[in-house]
Amino acid sequence: VQLQASGGGLVQAGGSLRLSCTVIVAPGNTFRINNMEWYRQAPGKQRELVAEITSVGSTNYADSVKGRFTNNLDNAQNTGYLQMNSLETKDSGVYSCAAELNFYSDYEDSDAEYWGKGTLVTVSS
Repeated sequence: VQLQASGGGLVQAGGSLRLSCTVIVAPGNTFRINNMEWYRQAPGKQRELVAEITSVGSTNYADSVKGRFTNNLDNAQNTGYLQMNSLETKDSGVYSCAAELNFYSDYEDSDAEYWGKGTLVTVSS
């Protein structure tokens, strides 16, 4: 299983970025995404949960990003998106995605969590 995060970059304050996180699973496995989470870690700070979304579209956001960030999940593409608007310098950091997957078949029904590598977001003043 791989989670490929992309979309980070350098943007001026007030600008926007859209991060994506694609879940890649070896052929032959059937799965669904139970939920996807986005975390960020700024230099010298602890990692914090920024946004999360469930398979049915329920979302939750950190207070610091409410009204500016929007979380979406495209189940058909196995991809989650984090739209970040009105970016502020304090939003800078490494953003990582994590997903809980449910693997199912006639012989299996199990959940597991996976993490992707981070993508760097730098917001300049």
